[in-house]
Amino acid sequence: MKLTKEEKERLEAIYQEFLNDERIKRMKEVPMHFGSNCYLHSFKVAKKAIKHALHFKKVNLETVLVSAILHDYYLYDWRKDKKLKKHHGTRHPVIASEQALRDFGISPEVQRSIRSHMWPIGFTHFPNNKEALILSYSDKDIAVKEFLTSSKHKKKKEQKYYDYISTLFDD
Repeated sequence: MKLTKEEKERLEAIYQEFLNDERIKRMKEVPMHFGSNCYLHSFKVAKKAIKHALHFKKVNLETVLVSAILHDYYLYDWRKDKKLKKHHGTRHPVIASEQALRDFGISPEVQRSIRSHMWPIGFTHFPNNKEALILSYSDKDIAVKEFLTSSKHKKKKEQKYYDYISTLFDD
């Protein structure tokens, strides 16, 4: 799929709005895969998801983008609470979708994509459209890369990661 200049600008504007939103910036305080944080992770997933989505026809790019940014919008450190830790993998997509609905008024399509992003771990929510499948795949792709990268390396490259996510499109 080839984007027009207007489509690129519209998606970039949405991306920048979320990137600079104070509620989203709270995700920086939520630890993720061995030294990453939820904010960096989510915006890396968003960039990856848009790149994947451009290979398909008839994909709602705005749904892909918004669901990727908000897919881990749960805002707690599950490692500090035994009850949360036990069920985090299956429960956080529902919590994230509910909080995203509350704070951003997301569409039902975005909510379904967020709820199914952990499939097959969260087996009750199957990704039943292209947008949800793209999110699920992109999240796993980035998560694996984060798991394989040491905390020390992440800390050393942290500014490069922030520079990388500063825009949606790397023209």
